[in-house]
Amino acid sequence: MSAPIAHGGGITAAAATFGGRPEDWLDLSTGINPCPVALPDIPARAWHRLPDRHLVDEARVAARDHYGSGEILPLPVPGTQSVIQLLPRLIEAGGRGTVADDRVAVVSPTYGEYARAFTSAGFAVDAVGDVAAVRAEHRLAVVVNPNNPDGRAWPVETLVALHDRMKAANGFLVIDEAFGDTDPWLSLASRAQQLSNLIIFRSFGKFFGLAGLRLGFAIARGDILARFEDWLGPWAVSGPALSIAASLLRSDASPIHSRIEERSIGLEAALEGAGLRIAGGTALFALVADARAGDIYTHLCRHHILVRKFDYAPEWLRFGLTPDPAADGRLGEALQGFER
Repeated sequence: MSAPIAHGGGITAAAATFGGRPEDWLDLSTGINPCPVALPDIPARAWHRLPDRHLVDEARVAARDHYGSGEILPLPVPGTQSVIQLLPRLIEAGGRGTVADDRVAVVSPTYGEYARAFTSAGFAVDAVGDVAAVRAEHRLAVVVNPNNPDGRAWPVETLVALHDRMKAANGFLVIDEAFGDTDPWLSLASRAQQLSNLIIFRSFGKFFGLAGLRLGFAIARGDILARFEDWLGPWAVSGPALSIAASLLRSDASPIHSRIEERSIGLEAALEGAGLRIAGGTALFALVADARAGDIYTHLCRHHILVRKFDYAPEWLRFGLTPDPAADGRLGEALQGFER
C-alpha cells in the first residue's frame, strides 16, 4: 500500500504545531468556495428514512440539468474520491494481459489520488506532461480539467480527440471536472452520451462551499454508471445530501459565480500587493511560484494562516480564496511582514 498523500485542510495538525485554536486559523489550503450557500430546508423524512429511490432520481435529474449532460442522468456518489478508488476495477483483467502489464497515464502534476489508486492496485502509472503524451498502450488516461494545482485547461475538441484515440485502443478516458463549475465551456458533459469510453467526475462541495457533505457526481454511459452503482452498494449517498443537491442544483447559481469572482479578485490583489507572482490557478485558487515558498509557508503558519505546499514542487504554494475583505487584509498584512 502506498503512503497517504498530504492534502489541504489540515488545520488541526497545523494548530498543534504552530499554536492557536483551529477555529481561529484562516484556512486557505483548499480550493473550496469559502462562502458556503445557505442550506435549503431538508424534509424530516430525509433524516428518518433510508434514502428512497425518488430522492436519488430527483438529485440525478437536477444534476443532469445543472451539468447539461443531456440523456445521461449523473450518478450521485459519496464524494468523487469514492469512485476514483473504483477506477482500477474498470480495467482489471481487461484482456491485454496481467495487471502488472497494464499502464495508466495521468496528466501531471495533478491531484495525487489518481496515481495512488492505480499503483495501490498494481498498475504501472505514467505521469505524462500533456495529453499528447498518452499512448495506445495506456488502458486508461486521467485529465483534470481545469487542472489542480496549476489551472491548465484543455479545449473540448482536444479531449474528444483523446477519447477517440483511447476508444480505438479499447481504453477509457477519465476527465475530472472538480473545478469545472466556474469554467462550464470546458466541460464534456454535453458530449458524454456520444463518447462511450468517457467518464467525467464532478464535485458538488467545491462550488457550493459544502465539502463536508461529501457529494459528487459521475457522468458516463449507462453501463459504466451501473457498474459504479453496483460497486458502491446500496444507500451510498445520504438522504440529506441528496435532498440538498436536488434543491441547490435547481437554484440560480449566478450569485455564487459573482461571489467567487469577487473573492478571486480580492485574493489576487492581496498576493500581487505582496509582490508574489501568480503562476496559475482557477477561480477557486491561485498558484504562486516563489523560490522562498517554504519560508513563506512557515511565516504564514506562524500567523495562523494555512496554505498548500507541495513536496514535488517546493517553489509552489496554492492559495485558496478568503471569505471576505477582512481576510484579504489579514493575508496581505501577514505577507507584507515576511522578511525578504
